Amino acid sequence: MIDSPLLTHLLTEQDPSRRLQYLLASLRHHFACDAVALLQSDGEALTPLAIDGLVQEALGRRFVVAQHPRLAALLAAEAGACFAAECDWPDPYDGLVAAHSGQPLPVHACMGMPIRVDQALWGVLTLDSLQHSAFEADALVRLRRWHDLVALTLRVNRLEEQGRLAALAVAEPVRAGTDEPPLLGQSPAFRRLLQEIDTVAASDLPVLLLGETGVGKELVARRLHAASPRQAAPLVQVNCAALPESLAESELFGHARGTFSGASQERAGRFEAADGGTLFLDEVGELPLAVQAKLLRALQNGEIQRLGEDRPRKVDVRIVAATNRALAEQVRDGAFRADLYHRLSVYPLPIPPLRERGNDVLLLAGYFLELNRARLGCRSLRLSVPAEAALCRYGWPGNVRELEHVISRAALRVASRARSRNAILTLEPELLGLAPGGSPEAEPVSATTVQPLTAQPLKLAVEQYQRELIRRTLDQCDDNWAQAARALGLDASNLHKLARRLGLKSA
Repeated sequence: MIDSPLLTHLLTEQDPSRRLQYLLASLRHHFACDAVALLQSDGEALTPLAIDGLVQEALGRRFVVAQHPRLAALLAAEAGACFAAECDWPDPYDGLVAAHSGQPLPVHACMGMPIRVDQALWGVLTLDSLQHSAFEADALVRLRRWHDLVALTLRVNRLEEQGRLAALAVAEPVRAGTDEPPLLGQSPAFRRLLQEIDTVAASDLPVLLLGETGVGKELVARRLHAASPRQAAPLVQVNCAALPESLAESELFGHARGTFSGASQERAGRFEAADGGTLFLDEVGELPLAVQAKLLRALQNGEIQRLGEDRPRKVDVRIVAATNRALAEQVRDGAFRADLYHRLSVYPLPIPPLRERGNDVLLLAGYFLELNRARLGCRSLRLSVPAEAALCRYGWPGNVRELEHVISRAALRVASRARSRNAILTLEPELLGLAPGGSPEAEPVSATTVQPLTAQPLKLAVEQYQRELIRRTLDQCDDNWAQAARALGLDASNLHKLARRLGLKSA
C-alpha cells in the first residue's frame, strides 16, 4: 500500500519538479532498486522528464523507441513488463547508474509500465537494478498500484504549469530522428532565458538576440516564433552574413522582372515570404548600410518596395534579429545605423554562454552521446567521472556547437578502438581533446585555488579547507550534491554527513 505521508507530501509540495523527484525517490526506496526514471513520449521518442539514481547527463538523452526494444515493449504492454536477467536486449541505462558511475556496469533487472494521463498514453515509468534478483515475483503487481498516483501527480503538475512542468531539463520538444540540438538546460541562467522568451513571445515587439557564436540563437528564435500568436504562419530565416552585397536588397525585398541582368521574372523577397509570421535576421550586423535604410522603413511603416517597382507593399512581419557583434560599437564607428539599432533592440535578449550554465553541459552531452550512439551502432556510450569533470571545467569558447563536435569526435574515437560495439563504451578525458585555451574564467577546484591558511591547529585548518572545497565544488555543480560527491570522489551519503559535521548543512 502507498503510505499516507507520501500522499500528504505530494499534496502539500508546491514545486512541481520537487514533487516528481520525491515521488521517484519513494518508488526507488519502496522497490529497493538502483534507478527510477519517468519518460515522456512524443510518439517516436521518449524524453526523460525526471530521474532518480541515474547520472545527470541521462536527463539530456532522447531515446528513439525504434532503437530501444525494452522501451518499445513497455509502451506496448498495457499491464507493464518485467524483463528477465538473461534478456539480451540492451538497457538504455547501461553504464548510467549513478551509484556505480565509476564502473560501466550493465543493468541486470528492469521493469516498468506505460503511464496514461486522462486516458491518453503519456509515456513510461522504468525501474532498474544492477542486481539480478532485485524484483520479486509480485513486484510488477505492486508497481501497477502506483500508476494512478503517478498519473495524478503529472495531471496536477500540468494544471499548475499550464502544460509545462517547472525546472525540467527539456525546454522544447525534439523531433525524433533530427540531429538538431534542442534548447536544453535546467541551470538558473537557462531558466531566466526561458522566462524572458515567454515574456516577450506573445508580443509583436522586435527582439534582438545577443550572444557568442554557438549559443543557440537560431533555436531561441524558433522558440520565440513557436510561442507567439504567429506560430501557424511562416518563420523565415535569413543569414545576413551570407548575402552578397549586390543581392542583399533583392533577397530581402524582392525584385521586378528585368530589374537587373538575370532577373527574368519577378520575385518576392523574404519579407513577403514571412508575411503574417516571423522574419529571423541572423548576423544582422553584416547588412550593408544601404540595405539598412530600407530595413528601417519596413520596421517603421510595415512597407517594403521591390527593386524596380514604384509602389510599396504592405507586410505584417515580426522581426527577430541576432548578432554576435557589439552593435553599439558599430553604431559609434558608423558601420551600423543608430536608428535601426534602436528599432531592432526594443527587447534585447542576451543568451548566456555555455560556461555560465553550470551542469547544463552534462545534459547537452547526454543528448549528443545518445545521438552518436545511434549513429555508430553502439550499445552504450557514457562519460567517465573524470570526463564529466573535464567537461564542466572547460570554458567552451565555441559553446554548444563546440560541445557537439567534441562529443562526436570522442564517440568516433572510442568506437573505432573498441573490440565490440556491443560493449559499454566509456569516454575518458583524453578522448575529448579539450585544449587548454578554452579554460574557464574560474579555475577548477584544487588545493591551489583555496585561499592560503593562517597558522592554526591542524584539525581546524583541515576543517576550514574541507568547508572551502565543498562550497566551491557545490558552486561549480549548481548545488547538485550528488554531482559534487562524484567530483570529490565521495559517496553522496558521506558528503552529506561531512557537510553536517562542518556546519554546511542542517541535520
